[in-house]
Amino acid sequence: MPALILPDRTIVRVDGADAHHFLQNLITANLDAVKPAEAHPAALLTPQGKILFDFLISKSGENSYDCDISTDQAADFIRRLTLYKLRAAVTFEKCEDLPVIAGWNGEAPQGALRDMRFPKKAGVWRLYGSGSVVDADRQAWDAIRIAHGVAESGTDFALSDVFPHDILMDKNGGVDFRKGCYVGQEVVSRMQHRSTARRRVVTLTTETDLPLREGSETQPSIMAGDKPIGSLGSVSGNSALAIVRTDRVADALSQAVPLTLDGIPVTLTLPGWTGLSFNSGDSNATDN
Repeated sequence: MPALILPDRTIVRVDGADAHHFLQNLITANLDAVKPAEAHPAALLTPQGKILFDFLISKSGENSYDCDISTDQAADFIRRLTLYKLRAAVTFEKCEDLPVIAGWNGEAPQGALRDMRFPKKAGVWRLYGSGSVVDADRQAWDAIRIAHGVAESGTDFALSDVFPHDILMDKNGGVDFRKGCYVGQEVVSRMQHRSTARRRVVTLTTETDLPLREGSETQPSIMAGDKPIGSLGSVSGNSALAIVRTDRVADALSQAVPLTLDGIPVTLTLPGWTGLSFNSGDSNATDN
């Protein structure tokens, strides 16, 4: 049962009598669907429908929710929530004493939450606090994210640059299209109903290991012939996450145009759990 502490993650607790109503009217996820022992993907969007903050949300008490978010976003997230607070009976707290632990491939420890971004068979969970043997490294965690097409801001995309559809939140339950209004809802709903999503997370593989690029070093573009079609994210061995234009990939595949990264031939695969296929006409289409 591999597990590791994620030092770049922090819990922001939203508490108070109005916590449910307050968050339900702000974020993409439907809090009514968040069951005990589950951590659901969610986002707070710009009014234009792009992701301002991405996080996992879980219920931590009768009137309390935990937002598992990148540490470097936590303070800005609290400031943004405070702007929306007005007279709501709600408080925000950064729980710096709660380490965030991720684990997989085995029986989850007591108190763990299923990470709903992954298919159930992957057995991926989160634990906030102590109580688990920590014996894996970051490369192992990145490898399982890459294998299942689970992207995170910072390493895989820039905030305010992608729509929820781009990182598969319409497929993993991170966006609810029936719950009603939230910030950015109109744009995201229009994309869904008009099937205008064109960028998607894919797993990229090569025959040789890919070089790791640290910090802010520029990532190379994924090319179809001499045209850029996407950008690279997390890397583990010969696999990586990428966000690509699926219509351009479909066109390249139909015309046998080579797909490359730094001149190296690559294979692009949409995560199987999404039901998506490369289709130049509609990237919301599913395999039949």
